[in-house]
Amino acid sequence: MKDILEKLEERRAQARLGGGENRVVAQHKRGKLTARERIELLLDHGSFEEFDMFVQHRSSDFGMEKQKIPGDGVVTGWGTINGRTVFLFSKDFTVFGGSLSEAHAQKIVKVQDMAIKMRAPIIGIFDAGGARIQEGVAALGGYGEVFKRNVAASGVIPQISVIMGPCAGGDVYSPAMTDFIFMVRDTSYMFVTGPDVVKTVTNEVVTAEELGGAKVHTTKSSIADGSFENDVEAILQIRRLLDYLPANNTDGVPEIASFDDPLRLDMSLDTLIPDNPNKPYDMGELIRRVADEGDFFEIQATYARNIMTGFGRIEGRTVGFVANQPMVLAGVLDSDASRKAARFVRFCDAFSIPIVTFVDVPGFLPGTAQEYGGLIKHGAKLLFAYSQATVPLVTIITRKAFGGAYDVMASKHVGADLNYAWPTAQIAVMGAKGAVEIIFRGEIGDAGKIAERTSEYEDRFLSPFVAAERGYIDEVIMPHSTRKRIARALGMLRTKEMEQPWKKHDNIPL
Repeated sequence: MKDILEKLEERRAQARLGGGENRVVAQHKRGKLTARERIELLLDHGSFEEFDMFVQHRSSDFGMEKQKIPGDGVVTGWGTINGRTVFLFSKDFTVFGGSLSEAHAQKIVKVQDMAIKMRAPIIGIFDAGGARIQEGVAALGGYGEVFKRNVAASGVIPQISVIMGPCAGGDVYSPAMTDFIFMVRDTSYMFVTGPDVVKTVTNEVVTAEELGGAKVHTTKSSIADGSFENDVEAILQIRRLLDYLPANNTDGVPEIASFDDPLRLDMSLDTLIPDNPNKPYDMGELIRRVADEGDFFEIQATYARNIMTGFGRIEGRTVGFVANQPMVLAGVLDSDASRKAARFVRFCDAFSIPIVTFVDVPGFLPGTAQEYGGLIKHGAKLLFAYSQATVPLVTIITRKAFGGAYDVMASKHVGADLNYAWPTAQIAVMGAKGAVEIIFRGEIGDAGKIAERTSEYEDRFLSPFVAAERGYIDEVIMPHSTRKRIARALGMLRTKEMEQPWKKHDNIPL
């Protein structure tokens, strides 16, 4: 018996070495952790239970039968994060460059199936060079099996992808179908075709970082939801994100003990809005003053910065925040901002996370670039997402709510449950200057009359009371009581139930 146990330990030790000590050293020299080090750091200490440690590929082409390493380039299993069960896989770049084979794919599929059955989140850590060329269509078939599970799990369990090295070819499509993608600066990149292929086909000379680095995907393409300085920071932030997310679509949001009084008043909010209606202020400050302990996990912070999305807590329960950001483009809605917010709203709705919306929007961004780029359809995505949402929706208009953007930003008309406005709110079809120039175009030459008409329009329409008179605003509230009103509203809305007409699925304007 002792000999058998010793042999088992030897085989385990060999499997844990991955591609060998030299390749582990090379991985560390690149500033990256190994697949197993990442898992140890991500999960609660001692909680990891591994699957398929001894699995090997079955390929015999191109001499592959002589190159077999236990685990076959991916470490899979389950464990806990702050006591909550999660499933995960971590690609091992030290073994065949982390490339996906048929056996490698079967290991991933096994944990995906387990995660769906157990209704627990799944995290994928990517550091790999794509499909294993020596296996041809068998590897491609493996990708297809993984993709199918990504789709089956969508809206059922949270799926998080962490890119910690190369992620190319077929490997990029699985992360693209998950809920969140995070990258590590300078050591990770994502692209369908690499720099060499790009040069061959299009004659463009581009580096891997320029083609698909973290900066590209967090500021231009919107593929990634955030980036971090190194592997350690990325993993710690993923642990933090998991604390906000429900385990699945039926469990409800997690609740933690909060020592921040939900009825707390913040008198500084009474002076947050500048006297000049064209002067910006930081909406992020408002979110942090309202959220428990000022804790806010922002999603896509460097993309479409004219709108903010992210998670916070009220009374210890997760809330999704969506807010126009007056500091960037005056908080205007454009194609990028609309898509960013729509995806976030749909995620929150899928997992029963209440949404709080702060509105200060002067309208949609005008111009040929926006119109040619499909602003109408992209704006409709956000409208569709809010209109479809059945979770509690609380909206606070802090300043401007002009034109169609007023409707789109979780107005009462598209289904928001409680709509509040600060006394500084301005709800109208457009700003006073533009409105007066249209209504009183015959008086444009008379500066005195135009000033008088502008003042008249501002008094009549640029206030929250016209909307309040019609019931479109439930109450005009004092800014300092915002947290209290939101907390009480969300408490009342916990039992909200809403049924939609049966349909196979909707046809969102993609």
